[in-house]
Amino acid sequence: MNNTQVNAANSGSDTRCVVCDTQNCTPLIKINNIPIHCNRLWNAKEDAVAASTGTMNLVFCNHCGHVFNQDFDPDRMDYDPDYENSLHYSPRFQDYADSLAQGLIDKFSLHGKDIIEIGCGKGDFLKALCKLGNNTGVGFDPSFEDNRDGQSQKNFSVIKDFYSDKYSSYGADLICCRHVLEHIQYPAALLNTVKKAIGDRLESIVFFEVPDGAFTLKDMGIWDLIYEHCSYFTSNSLSYAFSKNGYTELGQESAFDGQFLGIEAKLNPTTQDFEPARFNLPKNTGLATAAAKFATNYQEKVSYWKKQLNQHAQTNKKVVLWGAGSKGVTFLNVMKSSGQVEYIVDINPHKQGKFVAGSGQEIVSPEFLKTYQPDIVLVMNPIYQTEIQESLNKMGLNATCHAV
Repeated sequence: MNNTQVNAANSGSDTRCVVCDTQNCTPLIKINNIPIHCNRLWNAKEDAVAASTGTMNLVFCNHCGHVFNQDFDPDRMDYDPDYENSLHYSPRFQDYADSLAQGLIDKFSLHGKDIIEIGCGKGDFLKALCKLGNNTGVGFDPSFEDNRDGQSQKNFSVIKDFYSDKYSSYGADLICCRHVLEHIQYPAALLNTVKKAIGDRLESIVFFEVPDGAFTLKDMGIWDLIYEHCSYFTSNSLSYAFSKNGYTELGQESAFDGQFLGIEAKLNPTTQDFEPARFNLPKNTGLATAAAKFATNYQEKVSYWKKQLNQHAQTNKKVVLWGAGSKGVTFLNVMKSSGQVEYIVDINPHKQGKFVAGSGQEIVSPEFLKTYQPDIVLVMNPIYQTEIQESLNKMGLNATCHAV
């Protein structure tokens, strides 16, 4: 069943951008019946298949370059310890995270300092910042699990709650927030809460990291389209959000092969009026052109992979996916009626034995493949392909490995 609609019925003309508040928005695509929580794990297949779904009605802001879901309902969001999105079991991702932590420590002389991480997940990145710089860290996340890895660490604690104004008394030399802002319907709300926490500590550094919306629009990273991500920031819209809400941008950096976008900033102590014209979307970004072609390119990519899976099914090829994160869950739900994919692999032991929301595949360990003997392994993120191919080789498997 086709769950997408090209050129959503709402023209976008009466829709206000959640970043710049203009009404110059263009519809991209409408995707129905997608899981509300793609990283919520289920113990039984029938529960996974019955997981709540929502609609993603994406629009593009021609003024600041932001992409957002105008049908997003924040009341449907609920994060608890069953929410599992840690990527730190991958050596490739762990190397990146450690390098990022060390880079922030070196750049801003974070030694013996106070650090806050908003949305710290299971605490891996915050622990690295504390360990590498001998810093003291406080994290905020309702999905945190105590003693998850069986190792205690000094100068590290987590409050199992959403970060809000009631925690504004927690000051820090670095306030970091990775892959959270895209979950917030109105980014200004979180940025203003952080301002209160900074107060008169004007030397405090703020670091945010988000998925790069340009990767979705221009490079067709469509498997990152999940209900939880109500916003997709481009470089321009990220600058706009911070500048509009009282920050001085220190720099931006594309990371993780263009999939992530990081911004460093400080609170702007002046009362100078914000100048929106400074952040009009430059024509040379190619974003408007990519937005105009997005619906067609989306359908072409989906059709291609449906055809591939059907061909594999007709020739009795065993196909598995590797990577039970947002990309894998999105792919399986979009391809639900195409071919037959029984299993999805993940190296995170906390996911193994669980089931994917919506499509219902069981998540298995890499070792399971020794028995299953797949013919084709589809890699959901090409950045991990070398790592995955090495794992297949070590297990003596001859499966063909393809990036999706």
